[in-house]
Formats: sequence, C-alpha cells, structure tokens
Amino acid sequence: MNFLRGVMGGQSAGAQPSGADTIQKLCDRVASSTLLDDRRDAVRALKSLSKKYRLEVGFQAMAHLINVLQTDRSDSEIIGYALDTLYNIVSNDLEEEEQDDSEEENSQKQVDDLGRQFTELFIKQQENVTLLLSFLEEFDFHVRWPGVKLLTSLLKQQGPQVQQIILVSPMGVSRLMDLLADSREVIRNDGVLLLQQLTKSNAAIQKIVAFENAFERLLDIVTDEGNSDGGIVVEDCLLLLQNLLKNNNSNQNFFKEGSYIQRMKPWFEVGDDNSGWSAQKVTNLHLMLQLVRVLVSPTNPLGATSSCQKTMFHCGLLQQLCTILMATGVPADILTETINTVSEVIRGCQINQDYFASVNAPSNPPRPAIVVLLMSMVNERQPFVLRCAVLYCFQCFLYKNQKGQGEIVSTLLPSTIDATGNSVSAGQLLCGGLFSTDSVSNWCAAVALAHALEDNAILKEQLLRVQLATSIGNPPVSLLQQCTNILSQGDKIDRRGSKVQTRVGLLMLLCTWLSNCPIAVTHFLHNPANIPFLTGQIAENLGEEEQLVQGLCALLLGISIYYNDNSLENYRKEKLKQLIEKRIGKENFIEKLGFISKHELYSRAAQKPQPTFSSPDHMMFDHEFTKLVKELEGIITKAIYKSSEEDKQEEEVKKTLEQHDNIVTHYKKVIREQDQQLEELKQKVNTLKSQNEQLQTAVTQQVAQIQQHKDQYNLLKVQLGKDSQHHSSHSDVLQMNGIQLEEISKLRQEIEELKNRQEALQGQLREKDSVIENLKSLQSDTGTTEQSSQITASAGLELANELHRELDALRSQIQSQSADIAKLQAEKQELLQQMATGSVPGRGDSNAAKNSELEGRLLQEIKELKNEVKGLAEEKASLKQHLDSVNSTVAVLKEEKSKLQREVAESKKEQDDLLVLLADQDQKIFALKNKLKELGEPVEDEDDMDSGDQGDEDEEEEEDGEEEN
Repeated sequence: MNFLRGVMGGQSAGAQPSGADTIQKLCDRVASSTLLDDRRDAVRALKSLSKKYRLEVGFQAMAHLINVLQTDRSDSEIIGYALDTLYNIVSNDLEEEEQDDSEEENSQKQVDDLGRQFTELFIKQQENVTLLLSFLEEFDFHVRWPGVKLLTSLLKQQGPQVQQIILVSPMGVSRLMDLLADSREVIRNDGVLLLQQLTKSNAAIQKIVAFENAFERLLDIVTDEGNSDGGIVVEDCLLLLQNLLKNNNSNQNFFKEGSYIQRMKPWFEVGDDNSGWSAQKVTNLHLMLQLVRVLVSPTNPLGATSSCQKTMFHCGLLQQLCTILMATGVPADILTETINTVSEVIRGCQINQDYFASVNAPSNPPRPAIVVLLMSMVNERQPFVLRCAVLYCFQCFLYKNQKGQGEIVSTLLPSTIDATGNSVSAGQLLCGGLFSTDSVSNWCAAVALAHALEDNAILKEQLLRVQLATSIGNPPVSLLQQCTNILSQGDKIDRRGSKVQTRVGLLMLLCTWLSNCPIAVTHFLHNPANIPFLTGQIAENLGEEEQLVQGLCALLLGISIYYNDNSLENYRKEKLKQLIEKRIGKENFIEKLGFISKHELYSRAAQKPQPTFSSPDHMMFDHEFTKLVKELEGIITKAIYKSSEEDKQEEEVKKTLEQHDNIVTHYKKVIREQDQQLEELKQKVNTLKSQNEQLQTAVTQQVAQIQQHKDQYNLLKVQLGKDSQHHSSHSDVLQMNGIQLEEISKLRQEIEELKNRQEALQGQLREKDSVIENLKSLQSDTGTTEQSSQITASAGLELANELHRELDALRSQIQSQSADIAKLQAEKQELLQQMATGSVPGRGDSNAAKNSELEGRLLQEIKELKNEVKGLAEEKASLKQHLDSVNSTVAVLKEEKSKLQREVAESKKEQDDLLVLLADQDQKIFALKNKLKELGEPVEDEDDMDSGDQGDEDEEEEEDGEEEN
C-alpha cells in the first residue's frame, strides 16, 4: 500500500488521479520493473483495487498477471497476489455480496456477463488453465488456496469448456483429487466445492473422480465430521456424492461393489430424543435420504436397482429407515422424505416388501406400519406432501407384489373382517377414505385400491364379494354398486375440495377394476342405471373442467364393450354400440375419449411413478393409470368401429382359439406328465447304475481277495517244496536209526486220509467245472443286454474265470501232495525192507533223542497241512456261494431292463400320437390365422412359439429315447 500511496502522491495536489490511470501505471510497473520487490508491490496494489475497479483491472491487468504467473513462479508471495487478483476479476460472488436489494435485479445480469467475459478471456489460451493446475500442486497455502478458488470460479462461469480442458490435461483430475487429502481444512473444504463444479453434468469426469477413490475419501470426511450432526462440510460432501452417482450407472455399480452402501447405515442412527433438530442436521439428513434414493431410483436399470435394494436390506439400512419412519419427534419434511425413500427401497423387491409388511408401530397394541401410514393418508389434517408420500409408499409396496395385494384385499372380504371392531384394517381405512367428504381422501383411497387390483384378475373377482352397510335398516350393497352410486350423485354431496377430483378417482378405480375382468363388467352392467348415466355424461356439452370426467366415462363405457362376454341380453356388445351411435355418435365418442391423453395433467403423471403435485387441485391422474389408458385407447377405438359381422367372426375365432388353447393345454399337461414319468424312469436307471457300481466294487474287492489267496497259496507251495526236502532228510535219519511198527502204521493211516481228501477235492473240482460251463453257456445265450447288466455279467464271468484258475492251481497243489504221498509210500516200503533184513546199529542216547524230536516235528507239519487243506475247502464253498448270488443279480437286472424297454416303447408310441394331433391343430391354427389376417385383425405369434417349443421338446425326448436305446 505504501507503493500505491507513492503512485497516488506523485500527482499534482490539485488534480485527483482516476482509477484507470492508477491501474495503468501499476500495470506498467508490473511489466517494466526489473526488481521483484517492485513487481510484487505493484501486483499487491492491483489486488487491492480489483474489487472496486473490477472492470478496469480486468481489461488492463489480466495479461500482465498471467505473465507474472509464468515468469515469477519461484516467488510464492507474488503468485498468491496474482491469483487473488484474478479471482476478484472473474468471480461474481463479491459483487453479489456488495449489492443492495434495490440494485440487485438491474445489475445482476451485467455482473454475470462480466464474469463470463473475463473467464472466456482467461481460458482462451488453454495453457493458462494448465498453468493454474500446476499451481495446485504447490503446498504453500498462499498459492494453493487462491488457485483452488480461482479454478472453482472459472468452472462456475464456463463449466463445460473448463471441464474439457481439465479432461485433456495430463493428470488434471488426479491433481484436484489430492486436495481432499490436504490437512488444512480450508483447502480441503474448498476442494470439495471445486469438485462439485467439476463433476456437474460430465459423466467422463465423474467416472475418473470415482475411480480416484473419491467415495472412500468423502465418506471418511462425513464420518469424521459427525455424520448428520456435522456442519456444512457434510452437506458439501453429500452434494458431491450426488453429482457422482445420479444418472451414472457405472459409478452406482462401483459404489455398491465397493461396499459403500453398508457405510451409509450409521447416518440414520437416530436417538430416542428427537427434539431440537438444527437446520443443518435437517439439511444433512435430507441429502442423505436423497442419496439413498439416487441408488434405487425407478429410472435406474432394473438389475442395478434390485441389487442395491437387496444390499440395503441385508446390511440393515432398510430396517434403520423404518425405525426413523416409526419414531416420534422427527421433523415433518424429514419424515416425508423418509417415507419416499422407504418407498423406492421396497418398490418391486419382494424380500423388502415382505419385511415392510412385518414392521409394527411402537403403539399399544402394536399396529402394522402400513395401517398407521394409511391413517395419515386419509386424515385431511395431515400435510398434503405427507399424504402424497404415504400414497407413493403404498403404491410401491403393492408394485409387482401379488402377495401384498392379496393381503390388502383380504381385509375387505367378509370372512376376514374383525367382528369385534378392536382393530382397524387397511381395507377399512381405504373404504373410509373412499366414501369420506374430503376429495383428496377420496382420490388417494381410490388410487390405492386400484393399485391393489393392478394386473390381478383373481382379486378383481374377489372384490365383487365385498358388501357395505350404508345405513341402519337398509340391505347391504356391494362395493362396486356403492362406487357407481356416489359417482352418479356427483354434485349432490357436499365435499371439501374439488368435486371433479372425487369423480376422477372413482372412474380410475372402476376402469382399473373392469379392465380384463368380464365378470366385473357383467356385475357393472347388471345395474340398469349405469349405462344411461355414462351415455348422459358423454353426450352433454359441459365446461372445460368436466371434459376430463367425460373422457373417463367414455373410457369406462368402452371397457364395458370390449370386455363384455355378452352374458346379458340387453347389454350385448352390438346393442351398446348401437346405443353409442344413436345417443352420442361414434366420432363424438372417440373425441371425448381423446380428452384424457390430451390433458396437461395426464402428461405430467405419465413422466414418473411418484405422485408429485404442486397443489391438491392438480391431483388428477395416477402414473399406472396413464399406462392403462395408453394400452386401451386404440383397442377401444377399433372395437367401436367394428361391425356386427366382424364381432361375430371375432367371437367365433376367439372360441376356436380358446378350444385350441384348451386342447394345447391338455396336451401340454399330458406331455408334462410323461416328462415326469421319464424323469422317474431316469431316476430308476440312475439307481440301478449306482447299484451296478456297488456290485462292481464288490467284485473288485473279491478279485483282490482272490489275489491275496493266490499269493498265500504260492507261499504255501514254496514252503511245501522246502518241507518235502526236509522230509526226505528225515527219512534217511529214520532209516539209520530205525522206526517202530506203531509209527509206521500211523503213517499209513495219514496217507489213507490224504488220499480220501484228494478224492473229495477232485469231486469238488468237477462240480466247479460244471458250474463254470453253465455260466459260459448262459453268457452266450443272453446276448446284448442293458449297459448295467453287461457290466455285472462280465464281472461275474471274470469272477468265474478267476475261480477256474484258482481251481487249476489247487489241482496242481493236490498233484504235488499226491507226489509227496507216493514218495512217502516208497520210503515206507524201503523201511519195511530194512526192518525185514535187520535193524541198523544206533549211535547212543543222543541219537534217540534227536529222532524223537524229528518225529514230533514231522507230526506237527502233517497236522498243519491238514488244516490248510480244510481252509481251502471252506474258501471254495464260500466262493461258490458268492458266484450263485452274482448269477441271481444278473437275472434281476435282465428282468428290470426288459421292463424299462417296454415302458420306453409305450412312451414313444404315445408321443407319436401326440405329434400327429398337434400337427392337425397347427394346420387348423394356420387356417384360422389366415382368416383373421383377411379380416384385418392383428395376429400374435405366441401360439406359434408355444407349438414350436412343444415340437422342440418332442424332438429332444425322441433323441433322449434313442440315446437310451
């Protein structure tokens, strides 16, 4: 400022210098001074003048300030002054603060234009924005903070252009994301405001910011600031999160997959004492609820919305919202937004809708939350926006929820009404609102009841059973009759609010009820006063307000014609069309019908599901009803212009098609039953296969056991060879020492016993040979069988071969033993001869002891051989028994296979018959469709698709049958 005083003091005392002259001199000093201190003082002086002389400083000094940024970036002080000066030039915030209320309207536009012009001048050279981004990397507070404010102001003035420059700048967005990690709260908070402006309406930048870990950082800031109890910083973070998520499916999916929805639950933890909410807390919580709605908005893709809804249920977020919904002391606008949020969280999600149906209010006795909300909806003392929110919640609860629709309608049926009157049901509240004297309650109740009937023909028929007691002493009337009675009375009933609104609500209810329900149409036509009332309303020339009622009456009459089953002689389709032609005129009728879709309020309601009305007078149309009108308008127009002959032909075609549908349904049922039978047979086959596998496992185990026995046999054979040599040495010793006659007689007995056992074993071998021969002959006779039977038979044959080989081995063993016996006999003869000739002299007592020991060992070995022969005989008997069981299993499998083959042959024969019948029906359908095309009727291809699918199923079944064979 001393420098500025010097410049000002250089002027003559009599002439005061103008601001423009001073600014010009300062700009010259900035451009020509060689000393950094002089330039710094000049820039500081420009900064002090930039607020008062914004226009002059902007036009004269901007180029010099940009040059300072380029050449003097080593001095942070002069850079900070230059950035502050540029911010004062570009920003409109300072001008807005200084203006009075009287001047604001006149000068605001000029201020906006000035800031926009300076911004265009600055960003004309893209290098200036890139240079500014480089200053944001400086840690110096006096450089970084003015840079953040300047870039934010540039984005406010020329957002799309600056966004594009930053987008193409290398690491431009990443540099800005570093601001969120700055430890200085001022820079961090202004960085959040900068990112708000940067992410507006630019999906590419939104994605980059999101993938730069913005969600994590912003949620950390919200948590550190105290969630909903935080200050304005929390509000700024929530606004930035909305920018990143709204209408950006990629970021929404990233937010869900990053488990950030779970981190939103603590936001809605409200204590018991809800008194004294600050304005900032209300704002924060309102934005938090809106952020939840962004994730589950009906305009989002269905799959993404459904996934977020399920996540909110599993993490407990929905439960937390319902707690706020039922809490006391919550501000009205927060309660309204909470209801809207819960509505969209449960809309079309069955698991969430079921949970919401189970929520009870903390009252004594507990009441369902739905009942408590409906009580608010039909209470005219409640705020209008709150009643609209409750209606939206009820609509979302019933959306694609047939279970919930059935529960609501059941509270109206006679069998389920509480006779004691201790509790109020949802149905009773809806009826009370439908027939109250408040037009808003009438309309809301009518629309709510229409949603309970949406796309549910069964409930439309059940609702016809509802009877109402109008007054004491009079008989009860049906709900349908009472609606038409109130509709016909019109202006006679004194109501609060718009009288047209009540009639519009009742007509929307009746149109929804009668559409696609011929039984309800018959009940409606059964009242002789209904048709004259409708024709009278349509034929009159009423004012503009009544045109909407005329259009809805025309729609209701058209529904009564199109869905008429001609069960009432006096109200057949042809007679009703003749009545329209005589009393109204077809052209006039179509014109009145078109009043609905041409109405301005109809167009507004068709835009989004949520019922948002600026005032109760604008509450006329429901979003789902606009879909019904769009669907029926063209159909009714065609039905009115059809002749009687065309109607008859159409009826005949419909009857034929119904008969065909019945036949096709019957055959589909038969095919379904056959499919079930085939499935059962396949299961049986799988069971047999598993049994076969078990048998194969058992056979494998038996083979292993046989192999073990073979190994044991080989060991015994080797041991017997050694023993025979040992026996020969024993014989020599005995010949030398002499043997008594008693011992020789014992040996003779043992030899005889061995001979007898040998003959028995040979007999058993002959029996086994005969069994094996029988198995071989049986195998050759049976031929090719089912796969499971073949496996079992082959396994049995293999087992028989193994037994045969084992028997051969036993034969060889017995032959070896026979040779040993013969050898022993020869030795016995030699001993006898020696005894006859004389005994051999002994060697003393030691030889006698040794002979007795050898004799004992010989007897022991003979005893062991006997035991082994006995064990082998028992093993042969067990193998024979197992072979018999295998043969019986093979026989059972053969019988099962023949049974399956017979059943498959019968199924194929029945399917061939069905194919012939279906081919005949297809020819009839084709002829009928050609006839319909000749008559000009649109023909759908669903039946063709069904028949094609049926043919594909038959072909698949034939292929399956061939594969099984």
